Amino acid sequence: MNPKSPLFLLLHLPLYILAPRIGYLPLLASRIKPYFSGTLPPGVDTIWFEYNGLPLKWYIPTGVLFDLLCAQPERPWNLTVHFRGYPGNILIPCEGEDSVKWSFINSLKEASYIISGNCKNVMNMSQPDQEELWRSVLNGNLDGYLRVSSKLKLGIIGDQHIAASHLNSLKSWQSIGETDTTGQVKTGRVPVRLYVWCVGEDFDDFEDAPHIDAWEKISYINQPVEIQGEGTLSYLEHPSSRSKCFTLGDALKFLLPEYFRENSLIDEESSEAKGENEQKGSSEDAGGNVRDKDGEGLCENENSFQSVEAEIKLVRIQGIEPKLEIPFSWVVSNLINPEHFLHICVCVKVPQLTPYAM
Repeated sequence: MNPKSPLFLLLHLPLYILAPRIGYLPLLASRIKPYFSGTLPPGVDTIWFEYNGLPLKWYIPTGVLFDLLCAQPERPWNLTVHFRGYPGNILIPCEGEDSVKWSFINSLKEASYIISGNCKNVMNMSQPDQEELWRSVLNGNLDGYLRVSSKLKLGIIGDQHIAASHLNSLKSWQSIGETDTTGQVKTGRVPVRLYVWCVGEDFDDFEDAPHIDAWEKISYINQPVEIQGEGTLSYLEHPSSRSKCFTLGDALKFLLPEYFRENSLIDEESSEAKGENEQKGSSEDAGGNVRDKDGEGLCENENSFQSVEAEIKLVRIQGIEPKLEIPFSWVVSNLINPEHFLHICVCVKVPQLTPYAM
């Protein structure tokens, strides 16, 4: 059919769907296929989705895909749906709703193991409870979800008012661990899934941010964060997290230690080095350069470099961009997904090593 013909354009009008953030793209198939059925050739349909040439991973929640791939939010989100030519070299097979369901249940088992040290509570769910849990997530039914998930002993909804106000979006999943009357997290382990997109160049407007055109550009980190005490969380019991409120920024730096230096330790070492330099006639700086009494640099290594700390350009969780200073306990309490994972999308600017100025 001629792509410019009126009939072709009529048959290929875009379909607009309000998709839940906590849902999964293959679950939209029952609404999509009837719309395009008149234009599909005979054969077996295997639905998959594409954005800007990138096949979308079906087991990642829809909202996480949007947060990750649209640095500048695009509304409506223009996706291309395919019914043939499944990219098996990029995407793992999906057999429809059953594949999505078992992916969700397996994530729930993993979260349960992180939180409680075993997944017996999920494994021992009755078949009716398992079906009700899945259907409640599928239909956005918070009451049904709470009725079943409360049996898993993975968390407690602390603020019923917030829970009721977010009935349709299911954003008010409660935190992992114990809570006090204000919903403040006390103890526990938080399952976190981190999606990291690194860029080498700086940009002021997200419209100028480079597009993600391959999944190899995304680092996927599946790492729990441990809650040590009320309002204070730590990663591997880091000492600096015990004396102050543990923030979202702290959590990201501890989850991404290869990109960030610990400023307090660096400052302390710098002060000690400065004191030693004042006592000595000459000393060697961190880059391998030797300075004499007059402070003149005597280059000992022409390839000396200094490391510049990475910069967090963007953080998105459940469609919002929280400040890095916000307590991590609040993030956990309000933005966790129904499978009890906290999904965080991060864009990090990682500068190249720069030579010391001589």
